[in-house]
Amino acid sequence: MKTSAFLYPWDVVGDPAAAERVASLGVRQVTLAAAYHSTRALTPRHPRHRVVTAEHAAVLYPPDAARWRAHALRPYPAGAWADGEQDAYGTAAAALAAAGLEVHSWVVLAHNSRMGAEHPGTSVVNAYGDRYPWAPCIAQPAVRAHLVELAAEAAPRPGAAGTELESLGWYGLAHLHGHDKIGGVPLGDAAQYLMSLCFCPHCREGYAGLGADPDALAAAVRAALAPVWSGESGAGAAAGAEGIERLLGAEFTALTLNWRTRMAGSLQADAIAAVRAAAGPGFQVLMHADPVPYRCGANAGVDPAHVLGHADGLVLPCTGGAAAREAVLGPLAAHRREGSVIAANLTVVTGMGGSPGTLAADAAHAAALGATELRLYHAGLASDADLAAVRAALRPAA
Repeated sequence: MKTSAFLYPWDVVGDPAAAERVASLGVRQVTLAAAYHSTRALTPRHPRHRVVTAEHAAVLYPPDAARWRAHALRPYPAGAWADGEQDAYGTAAAALAAAGLEVHSWVVLAHNSRMGAEHPGTSVVNAYGDRYPWAPCIAQPAVRAHLVELAAEAAPRPGAAGTELESLGWYGLAHLHGHDKIGGVPLGDAAQYLMSLCFCPHCREGYAGLGADPDALAAAVRAALAPVWSGESGAGAAAGAEGIERLLGAEFTALTLNWRTRMAGSLQADAIAAVRAAAGPGFQVLMHADPVPYRCGANAGVDPAHVLGHADGLVLPCTGGAAAREAVLGPLAAHRREGSVIAANLTVVTGMGGSPGTLAADAAHAAALGATELRLYHAGLASDADLAAVRAALRPAA
């Protein structure tokens, strides 16, 4: 099965051994970050540093000023964490290609805390009026225009054979935030959904256009969440669309899902079309996704039947036991198209909950469930022992 490893440009730039090290794992491809959110990342083998702090969401190549001149929202270039390279992506991609690896770009879209800080009106606003600066509201025209343009610029970087688009949908409450302190009250799927509903002016207009009083809807969300905050037994554990309906009621559940899936689906179609137009024929476009449409985050919730009519395939979160893989890969069985890529994304960093020692068995199970390719998160973050386990799992099949 074709396998790709995720990398950041700073894993490669300044480390002459990095590209060959990755090639020695037995992978054929690297998915290399071209646009990424803020992060703090370990670089355990780099000759010059051990920790990289990317202070804000940024593009890891020089953005085209002319392309962005008419846009109110523009991408931020990377700072010193790009190892002093103006085009850190391009430098890393060239080194990886020289080692015989196919390079695909990795583009993070609707996840940008700096945008939310500098343009607070772009952020998701919950039913209590709290802003989520890390989560741009994808219903807003200026945000949508920015995301489509960013996809078109960042995805078809020179030498890239394809792209993987992450966070191409709604972001919500859940966020790997520095010093996070929101875990005191357990929130299941339904409560997470309610806390992720947006009530910015544009979304309020959208709800009104579908026949709902946005003030009444916000009040209903707050009322639905009241037993969660008061600690009533099981109130925060409701799961699935039925759980959302149990908390919010059938009418408001259907209306909010209608609005959100329409906004996400049209953005996904527009962004993928823009990438194809910019890249030309033969360029593969995959999307990081969750097959449950109401989900938020890096793996954006999708309607599989809709998105597989636009993308060449999906990259799906498959870390965990057999049940976790079945829950993600199972819903795609009825929507698979001939030639579609279904890539199982498996974490291979033990310290981040991955299981590189069971990679061969986990990959075989994913393949039995319909996966056609593997993604390994993340070759730059993994320890030497983790990489050795990956090498042992992949090389016999190489």
